[in-house]
Amino acid sequence: MKIKIVVVFLLLSSTYLSCQSDPQKPNFIIILADDLGYGDLGFTGSTQIKTPHIDALAKSGIIFTEGYVSAPVCGPSRAGLMTGKNQVNFGFDNNPIVDLPQFDENFVGLPVEEKTIAERLSDLGYVNGLVGKWHLGEVEKYHPINRGFDEFWGYLAGGHNYFPEDTKNLKYNRPIQSNYKKPQQITYITDDKGDECVDFIKRHKKEPFFLFASFNAPHAPMQATKEDLKLYSHIKDKKRRTYAGMVHRLDVNVGRIIKELKEQGIYENTVVVFLSDNGGPCTNNASINAPFNGQKGILLEGGIRVPFVISHPNTLKKGVYSKAITALDLVPTFVEMAGGTIVPNDKLDGINIYPYLTNQIDGNPHKTLMWRFTISAGIRKGNWKLVRLPDRLPLLFNLDKDPSEINNLASDNWELVESMLKELGDWDVSTPQVLYLEGNPWRREQVDLYDRKYKLTQP
Repeated sequence: MKIKIVVVFLLLSSTYLSCQSDPQKPNFIIILADDLGYGDLGFTGSTQIKTPHIDALAKSGIIFTEGYVSAPVCGPSRAGLMTGKNQVNFGFDNNPIVDLPQFDENFVGLPVEEKTIAERLSDLGYVNGLVGKWHLGEVEKYHPINRGFDEFWGYLAGGHNYFPEDTKNLKYNRPIQSNYKKPQQITYITDDKGDECVDFIKRHKKEPFFLFASFNAPHAPMQATKEDLKLYSHIKDKKRRTYAGMVHRLDVNVGRIIKELKEQGIYENTVVVFLSDNGGPCTNNASINAPFNGQKGILLEGGIRVPFVISHPNTLKKGVYSKAITALDLVPTFVEMAGGTIVPNDKLDGINIYPYLTNQIDGNPHKTLMWRFTISAGIRKGNWKLVRLPDRLPLLFNLDKDPSEINNLASDNWELVESMLKELGDWDVSTPQVLYLEGNPWRREQVDLYDRKYKLTQP
């Protein structure tokens, strides 16, 4: 009798320890907007555009008031997001566009030597899906199915028409690809992406998954449904009205994703991140980055500080986090939450911010952040930020006192300018050769964008 009791006890103990050592892994979803203005959501202060679903996600999670991306344009920003490395550190400085004859398309993409978040999570037993925009290379070796994703429904280039076969925008008439179904005819592509995200969740609800919900809204071309245009008929400016309708439709589909997680009973154990790949290109899509100066393509705050939210009801208390973090942090955070490890040889620039969010670690996750994009480079150190340009003396701002970057304090702080330039320059010349370049006209345009006037308040 004693032997039976001991055996039962050992079996129960073994089962308990097994459960303790192999807890249910969280699911991960990154919802990425494209060219979204910082000030164009309810929780970031919009007075025109209603985004109840994104606002509800923000209210239920942690809002990062100083959340950054690693580049002010789509391709490089996504390269950083997917790898956890500053993309400049592997030569991915520019958008992957082959418009100069001296560059080979076989080298225009996310280098195969760089491990993606999907590959890392695959090693940990996750099923990975990408719905939407890729923009990290179009030849076979760069294809998402060869970069850790089990399922892909979307397109490889940087943009797509919202309606089927829009002959006015041939640039964005790219085929939808899928490796798990025959792609359906698109209706309105933001809704179609929502359909595919919901379907992915339904099919993989019983296994740990990573879903990259890569929307193109509100990126050009400017196309909204008639119903959404009616909602914003009071906005006189046509482009702004169309933009508002596109953001509204994005919000609706964010709501659909969250609703499906709840219906499947997995919302509490799913880490959902919402952010934009860069700031809004105000001059092109009528977005507003208020209260920040600048826009897509440049390194003022309006180009690189984005709406940024993380939610995981099981472990994270809702609130506001006011210290600087970056999209590069998502790779190490997800990997370690999934039970994996990041080692020094991985040479990631992002860090696991989970211990900071749960108050296990105090202080700033990053002492220094640095950026480089075509004609400009920037460094943030504490509350000081410096931007280096080719046609003028450096710009220096105190973001604590001047988040809109109106007052250039360089002339009053030359020693600080010199030390920050030195640190920025040392990094700059230590980075590898750029893999390819975009056409030269973009360089002139980006310099000129630093001299434009931007809306710093809501309309």
